[in-house]
Amino acid sequence: MSTASLTDKRAGTLRSAGLPKWSPWAIAAGSVVVAVGIGLGLGLSSKIQWGLIAAILYVLATFAVAARAEGRRQAKDRVATLLVWVAFLLAVIPLVSLIWTTVKRGVKVLDPYFLTHSMGVVADSEPGGGIYHAIIGSLEQVGLATLIGAPIGVLTAIYLVEYGRGGLARAVTFFVDVMTGIPSIVAGLFILSLMLMSDMQPFGFAGSLALSILMMPVVVRSTEEMLKLVPNELREASLALGVPKWRTILKVVLPTSLGGITTGIMLAVARIAGETAPILLLVWGNSFINNNPFSGAQQALPLYIYQQYANSSGSTAAYDRAWAASLTLIAFVMILNLVARGIARWKAPR
Repeated sequence: MSTASLTDKRAGTLRSAGLPKWSPWAIAAGSVVVAVGIGLGLGLSSKIQWGLIAAILYVLATFAVAARAEGRRQAKDRVATLLVWVAFLLAVIPLVSLIWTTVKRGVKVLDPYFLTHSMGVVADSEPGGGIYHAIIGSLEQVGLATLIGAPIGVLTAIYLVEYGRGGLARAVTFFVDVMTGIPSIVAGLFILSLMLMSDMQPFGFAGSLALSILMMPVVVRSTEEMLKLVPNELREASLALGVPKWRTILKVVLPTSLGGITTGIMLAVARIAGETAPILLLVWGNSFINNNPFSGAQQALPLYIYQQYANSSGSTAAYDRAWAASLTLIAFVMILNLVARGIARWKAPR
């Protein structure tokens, strides 16, 4: 037997049968048809139930067909891939549904008038009014909380990674872990107790203090992980040249991890931007414009949304304002994330 024929024979023994490229679409179509039949037969009116039945049938049918044509090993591989895609769809579908519902219902009253006017003397059950006072309050409260929480969180992470040793570092790490899981109402109650001891009235900066408490552990954890990703060789090279440690951190470590640190701060801002409980306790809300966060009650977008639903008395106008404010809050967080990504890409080391 010649060498060429022997090679062809070996190649033929290693080549296994495979499903045609159109088979997944055919199996999916068949699964949908069978699922619809089962749903109609059982009297299931929800399309979500039909979709779940179709997904289960698709996975089972794919395994059966692939096991018969390609073998059980390849069939298990296909099923594992399908489960990953199913998990991805299960995570994406609620998110897309939430965004679609918010956009669909929020655009009804979202216009320049709505963004540039406050509620003023408009009752919650009446049409009209806007969220200008809530936008001002949220920007000031979240901005002040970021100015307080972000530097403290970054400096704490620098201490834990670059200097932290012994019992103090372990204690700081423990308390950061505890603070990561505390409910937002607890932070609000802590600041409220300080206000009651000082006989202070509700004001916007009190909400900022509570939000900064919620923000700090998120910034510490994210910054700490980013600093740990910086190679030690960079630190050692800088120290070998006689550069002080503080300057090494400032000029080498922080610029290298700036993108991740910025992203972590923006994630923390996104978390506190939607908190309602501390604002309800400490800021109270205000139907009029208050540009001073250090004096008098203020409004905020999450609190505005809650109050529109709670005090609407079934009013369609209040519901529409609540959905429009929700859409504005989502857009606000999205813009912050886009700005953070732009800054991270701009400042990232080449």
